Amino acid sequence: MKLSKQNAYDMLTGVGILGTGGGGDPVGFGKPMVDWDYGKGRVYEITPPSEIRDDAFIVCGGYMGSVSAFTSIGDMLEAWETKYELHEAMKMSEKITGKKVDHLVPFELGGTNTTVMLSLASRAGITTVDGDGLGRSAPETQMITFVGYGIELCPMPVVTRNGSVIIVEKTTSPALADEIGRFAVVQDGGAGANNHYYQTGAQLKEAVIPDSISKSVELGEAVRDANENGRNPIDAFLDITGGQRLATGKITEVKGEDRAGHWHVLVTISSKEISRKLQIVVKNEYMMAMAGGEPVVMFPDLICLHDPKTGHGIMSSHLKKGMEVAVTAVSAHERLRHAGSTEIGKKAFSPARYGHPELVYLPMEDIIGRLHK
Repeated sequence: MKLSKQNAYDMLTGVGILGTGGGGDPVGFGKPMVDWDYGKGRVYEITPPSEIRDDAFIVCGGYMGSVSAFTSIGDMLEAWETKYELHEAMKMSEKITGKKVDHLVPFELGGTNTTVMLSLASRAGITTVDGDGLGRSAPETQMITFVGYGIELCPMPVVTRNGSVIIVEKTTSPALADEIGRFAVVQDGGAGANNHYYQTGAQLKEAVIPDSISKSVELGEAVRDANENGRNPIDAFLDITGGQRLATGKITEVKGEDRAGHWHVLVTISSKEISRKLQIVVKNEYMMAMAGGEPVVMFPDLICLHDPKTGHGIMSSHLKKGMEVAVTAVSAHERLRHAGSTEIGKKAFSPARYGHPELVYLPMEDIIGRLHK
């Protein structure tokens, strides 16, 4: 399926919500990149997982770095016409394996990390899988379905903005590859691209979150249609995802910092719908919602913050005191939950990774009732 420019715009609206505050800005980054690529005659094309050959060679990938590294989009797009770090990383993957890449699969859903993979596929003359590794965004490379299905993260080539190339061949813990890569890109230009999770078509079909790009297009279309026809866009989102409203209110505090390539903050929201204090733990993405200090939604389940008027998603880096927000929650895809329940997944997805080692994941259906205690 070839995406029209309008399809691509609608996709950006969808991933802007499902990206749970991270994955890159769909307005400040994704839309300029779509406009740039389509202006250059590139077209984004997706292939359903069911149509991928079992013996196809697929690589996953995306960009990593600090939030501040993705602000000069015009300069970045111009530079990418000469050297696209993500393409360089893909060439390294082909060199390492001796195989030609047949398809690409995005690491996550997000305004940057979905779009850059679609762009890479169009530049390389191949297609992007209609799917991704999460059905949302996540702050670390090991937080993905693939780890729970025996697909190895390494080798992981990393190409920094300034041109360094690092290949993480093997690690002794699931989070170490991400930490090595993030250290390199932060030290050498603030951003960089990686490839990882080499897999066959057969492995992909078992592990990928299927049809997530086309679902993002559908979500974007529904939100746009609701806005154009005077319906509630957040209701349109919830009708498709089966999610739940948590609250609508005003941000009273945003406390934290950009540290080691991650945006670590605690957001406090005051809402008349909830008697207890609602707080969102952020590590680039919205990782946990708490009411009165008790978890009510935890990663990998999705916490989405919307503009109450348009229903569009709000990036975590854009949150400000006094901002009105609507908060919804959506159950993670069963494959992502399965990955988090495996031995390696429990380490890779642990609440310790976002500052809460005392906690253990519980599905939102089991704890969301605490919200109105």
